[in-house]
Amino acid sequence: VFAFLVCQANKTWRPSPHLFAPGGSDGLKYALLKQHIGPSGSNHPHNLPRCHRSDGKALRCSKKGYRVLAVKKYKQRKSSLVAKIAAVGCASLVLAGCIGFGFASAGSTGSHVEAFGIDEMSTSASQAESASLTQVASDEAARETTVLSSTAKRDISKGIKAIEAKEEADRIAAEEAARAEEAARIAAASEKMAQQQATAPAPVAVNLSEVDWNVGKEAFIAEWTGRIDAYLAGSPLAGQGVTFATAAWTSSVDPRWSPAISNTESSKGAVCFKPFNAWGWGQSGFSGWEEAINTHVAGLANVYGYTISMAYAQKYCPPNAEHWFNNTLGQMQLI
Repeated sequence: VFAFLVCQANKTWRPSPHLFAPGGSDGLKYALLKQHIGPSGSNHPHNLPRCHRSDGKALRCSKKGYRVLAVKKYKQRKSSLVAKIAAVGCASLVLAGCIGFGFASAGSTGSHVEAFGIDEMSTSASQAESASLTQVASDEAARETTVLSSTAKRDISKGIKAIEAKEEADRIAAEEAARAEEAARIAAASEKMAQQQATAPAPVAVNLSEVDWNVGKEAFIAEWTGRIDAYLAGSPLAGQGVTFATAAWTSSVDPRWSPAISNTESSKGAVCFKPFNAWGWGQSGFSGWEEAINTHVAGLANVYGYTISMAYAQKYCPPNAEHWFNNTLGQMQLI
């Protein structure tokens, strides 16, 4: 743009000077003079000067003075215009350079910044700052980890000790409760045996071994589970030995009595008059063998006594008490 303006000003287009001719000694004043100089550089005027008339006389105007003054004014204006254009061009170049440098600084990559020696400084500063921040973060994380670890260890150790103490206390309490329960069951079974022997008019049983209650709950259940399962093998009640043994321990009755009655009343559950009622107990059925066994054993303990007797046979099966007694006793001997 700058080069185009200079070329046009010097070679192609020249502005027309506007001149006023000075007044002569006779007081004449010359009118406004306009002149256009063509591209060829010639100073031949296209417009002749115009003069005033005085007393009706036409005066001839000299073209020499006019021409010198016109050229002088023209050169002054031309020089002023060229200077202005040059100043504008220089300012445009400076402005364009500043704008270009701003865009380059804002959007250029690291390779452009290196030309000004900034990359090394900024990179070094960034690396130093990053390293410092990383070190501070690492130190802080390490300190927090140490604090948390030490706190966690202290808290966990205290918690473990408290849990262990509680578990030990619960274990001791459970053992004491189990021992107390065993002692109570043993005492209840012994009391029932003694009470039945004292009130029975005839011997309770013939050739019927006594049950050892002093072995404890676990040994008692383990022993009589095996015996009863062997007795009930192949019947609908097979596999219910642990249910009979546990119920007998809980109710303090002879563990052989209820299994033997099931054989007398229903051939070990093969012929039940009500669902799962293998003992002719009451007038209703049950939802399963476990419910039926627990109900029957508890009923024997509450309604009858510790083990079989003639008196209990007469109460359980009045029409045929003797046959019922002998048959049930014989099954208990098998167990």
